[in-house]
Amino acid sequence: MKQYLVKQKKKKDMQQDSEGQLHWRIECLYKNLSNIYGTQGLILRASRLDAIDLMSSSKQEDKLIALERILQENPGIVSLNQNEGMEAIIERLEDRIAEDYARKNIEEKIQQRIQQKMDQKYNDYIKDIRLQILKEHCSSPENAQTLKKLGRLEIMERTGLNRSALEGLRPASLDEIIGQGRGVKSLMSKLNTPYPQHILLYGPPGVGKTTCARLALEEVKSKEENPFRQEAPFIEVDGTTLRWDPRESTNPLLGSVHDPIYQGARKELADDGIPEPKLGMVSEAHGGVLFIDEIGDMDVFLQNKLLKVLEDKRVFFESSYYDPHDERIPQYIKQIFEQGVPADFVLIGATTRNKEDINPAFRSRCMEIFFDPLSTGHIKKIVELSAQKLGINIEPGVDEIIGDYTSEGRGANKILVDAYALALNEQNSGGLPLIVMAQHVYEAIQNSRITPYIFSKASNRAEIGKIFGIGASGYQGSLIELEAITFPAENQGEGSIRFNDTAGSMARDSVFNAASLLRKESGENLKNFDLHINIIGGGKVDGPSAGAAIYLAILSAIQEKAIRQDVAITGELSIQGHVKAVGALYEKIYGARQAGIKKILIPEDNTKDIPSSINGIELVAISTINQAYEHVFAR
Repeated sequence: MKQYLVKQKKKKDMQQDSEGQLHWRIECLYKNLSNIYGTQGLILRASRLDAIDLMSSSKQEDKLIALERILQENPGIVSLNQNEGMEAIIERLEDRIAEDYARKNIEEKIQQRIQQKMDQKYNDYIKDIRLQILKEHCSSPENAQTLKKLGRLEIMERTGLNRSALEGLRPASLDEIIGQGRGVKSLMSKLNTPYPQHILLYGPPGVGKTTCARLALEEVKSKEENPFRQEAPFIEVDGTTLRWDPRESTNPLLGSVHDPIYQGARKELADDGIPEPKLGMVSEAHGGVLFIDEIGDMDVFLQNKLLKVLEDKRVFFESSYYDPHDERIPQYIKQIFEQGVPADFVLIGATTRNKEDINPAFRSRCMEIFFDPLSTGHIKKIVELSAQKLGINIEPGVDEIIGDYTSEGRGANKILVDAYALALNEQNSGGLPLIVMAQHVYEAIQNSRITPYIFSKASNRAEIGKIFGIGASGYQGSLIELEAITFPAENQGEGSIRFNDTAGSMARDSVFNAASLLRKESGENLKNFDLHINIIGGGKVDGPSAGAAIYLAILSAIQEKAIRQDVAITGELSIQGHVKAVGALYEKIYGARQAGIKKILIPEDNTKDIPSSINGIELVAISTINQAYEHVFAR
C-alpha cells in the first residue's frame, strides 16, 4: 500500500511538472510574438481576430486557440485539433513562430542594408534621374531640386508613428455605443426607410453623436429599405470652421467659382477667360450623408445658403465671366452653369446647444433626436470595454474613479489612456501583465487639472434650512444647494433679506414670492426676521424653477424643521401656493439621480414629460407646495 501511494505521488508530481512546463512554454510563445509584432501590434492583431479574451484566459487550451487564430489570421478557429496532442501543438507553434522570427530578422537586416545603400547612393540616384529625364523630355519641369524633394517625400512615406490610442478606442459598431439605445434606434429608423429625413442630433459632447451617425450609414447600406448605395459617401465637417466669404471667392461647403482674373482658374481656362467651378461638400455628399458637427455655430448667412440647397437638391453657380455663347467653354462647365450640380443628400447636424438656439428653418426641415447624458454606470462600461481593447488590466474601482470625474465617453478614454501611459512607463521589465491602478488614474487627473463634475451629493441626514433644488445646463442636470438662516430682527418689523447678487433676477423674484406665500400660509412676516439665503457655489439660477425649493428652505429655517437631504424639488412657485411646470425635466431627473437623490418632487403639470426609461429614483408629482411637506420634512 505504501509503495502504491509513493507511485501515485510521483505520478502526480510528474503531471504537475509537465503542466508547469507547458505553461511556461506557452508564455514564452507569447513573449516571442510580442518581439515579432510589438506589444501594441499584438494587442491590435488579437483584438481584430477576437482573441483578447482567450489570451487572458487561465486555460492553456484557450491560450493555444488564441495563438492559432493570430498565426493563421483566422478568427473562426474555436477548438484545437483533437488528433494532435498538446505537446505536438506547442512544438508546431514553436516552429511557426521561430520561422516568423527568423524571417523578421532577415527582412529587417535587408531593409537596413537597402536604406544604407539608398542613403549612400542618394545623390548619384538624383543625378541619374535628372539626366534620364532630360534625355527623354527636354521640356520636363523636373530638376535636381524637385527630384530631391520627391525623394524626401518617398522617405517620409516609409516612416510613420502608430495611430492614436483614442482613435483605436472609438466604437467600431453600434453595439459599442454605450448608453444611447434610444438615440441609435431612432437614428436607424429615420435612415433605414425609402424616404430618409434630414436629422438634428442634440446632446452633450463626447456621447457618440458623430460616431453613431457614421456607423448608422454603414449599417443601413446593407439593408433594402433605403435608397443608399454601397458607395454612398459620408462627408464630415465641423460647423465652427465654416464661414461665409462675402466675396464668394471660396466656399468649401457649397463650392465656388474660380474666375480667370481674380481667383485664377486652370491656366488653359484662364488664358481663354473661362471661369472654372469648384464643387463643394454638398456635391461630394450627393447620394449619401453630409454630417455637420456643431451646426449651431455655423455662420447664419451660410446656413441660409445651405437651406436653399436642401430645398432645390442642387447647387447653382454664377460668374460674370461666363458666356453661354462662347464655343471654347467645355461642355461640363456649360452644364454646371446652366443646370447646376446635383446635391441630393441627407443632412445630419449635431450640436451641443439647446434646440431653441438652432435656426428654426433647420428645425422645421429636420427630424430631431436627443442623445442622453452618460451615467456613472455607462462610464464604467466604456472604461471596461476600452481596457479590453488596450489589452490591459485595471484595478477594481478604477472605473468608478473615472466615472466621478467625467460624464463623457471621450473624456473617460482620455483619462484611461493617460493612466495607461503612466503605468506603462512605471512597469519594470519582466513580462508581467500591465495593470492600471487607482494611483495612476489620480495622477492623470491631477496632471490634467480635472475636477469632479458632481459637486453636490445627497446624504441620509436631515438639516434645518438646507434643501436641494435642481438645475439644468447644456443637457446636464445638477443639484442646486440652497440654504437659509434666520434671526429675530433687532427692531421689530425692520428685518432684512440678503440674497446672492449673482443668482439672477428670477431667483430674487422667487424669494419675494416665497415671502408673500409664507405670510399667507403661516402668518409669519419676514420683516420680523433677518433672513440670509445662499446658493452654495454662487451660480446664476436661470429661470424660476428654484421657487419651490427657496420657499421650503425659508420655511424650514423659520420653523426649525429639518429637511431630508436625499430629496430634491423643482418647480416654479406662485404666490397662490401652486407649483408650476418647468423645462428640462429629463436632464434634471437624470442629474439628481447621478448625485444620489432618492426622491424628486416635480410639478404635476410635468407628469406627461416623465421619460419611461427612468428608474432607480422615486418621482412624486405635486400641484401645491403644502403637498411637499410630508415628503421633504424629516419625521
